[in-house]
Amino acid sequence: MTTIQDRIVRYGDLRPCKTAFIDAHTPGSDQKENFTIIGGGVSESPDQHVHITDQIGFNIGAAGQPPKCRNSLHSHTTAEVFFVLKGRWRFFWGRYGTAGEFVAEEGDIFNIPTGIFRGFENIGTDYGMIMAVLGGDDAGGGVTWAPQVIEDASNHGLVLGENGTLYDTKKGETLPQGVNPMPLLTEEELKAFPEVPVDGVIRDYVARYWDLMALAGKQPAKVIGEDALLKDKPGFEIDFLSRGSIPDEMHSHDKPTVLMPMRGHWKLRWQGGETVLNPGDTCLINPGEEHALAPSMTGEASLYRVRTTDDPAGLTWTGS
Repeated sequence: MTTIQDRIVRYGDLRPCKTAFIDAHTPGSDQKENFTIIGGGVSESPDQHVHITDQIGFNIGAAGQPPKCRNSLHSHTTAEVFFVLKGRWRFFWGRYGTAGEFVAEEGDIFNIPTGIFRGFENIGTDYGMIMAVLGGDDAGGGVTWAPQVIEDASNHGLVLGENGTLYDTKKGETLPQGVNPMPLLTEEELKAFPEVPVDGVIRDYVARYWDLMALAGKQPAKVIGEDALLKDKPGFEIDFLSRGSIPDEMHSHDKPTVLMPMRGHWKLRWQGGETVLNPGDTCLINPGEEHALAPSMTGEASLYRVRTTDDPAGLTWTGS
């Protein structure tokens, strides 16, 4: 029987995988690090370390990248939500990444619509980190890559099998008997991936940190959910807490809950123990576990809270 203490992953203990995806050898993408914190994630590499294997209806992960390093264009069939923990990031989307883009600062959150090609790049001056929430226990079953990403990868020794596993020809690896390379999307199939205009993305899928701080002054700010700032039903809901959002008293939830501090230090108490959660830490609280949460120091304090819902993981909800 685990306790809350056993389900805390500290930022400093995160173990990266540098070969998680097909573009791991492609210049411009070859320095990125992928982290799988809760659940299996969408890594294509057997080298990926999973910190907490519990299946709770969504996955928690992270991407760390030095300046000028980018994540190549890909698409998901379930939610992919990022908030910027460290640095400044450019998000871009479309078949060639030219349909639109915007810059996210620390604390900003982006609920990327399903079914569009998206990528992101660290445009800051230091190593940056974005934290991710992915819909579904299997995070939608993987990712779909833009054709040019697969072609570029093969030129640098990485081949993705149709089984979703990566093979490194530079290490002498070959596709197993009976496994073919992942086929490229045809021009006809590519028509199903929309070029979403930037005004719709900014309006419906982006929430800015300082707006959330204002909204969370006296109660939790609903960030993603059926009646939240960003309206969606991805199988989880996200709210945002700052100092004064909730009373410092014991409470519990009837669904799995994940705490992800953004700024400041948060004292977490439970029956028989207490600890302090710091920015970048991730904590899983099981249904029915009594706990209390409050900033442990003066100064700025903020935290994202993710909770499972009864909605199935799937395509972005449009309200119909």
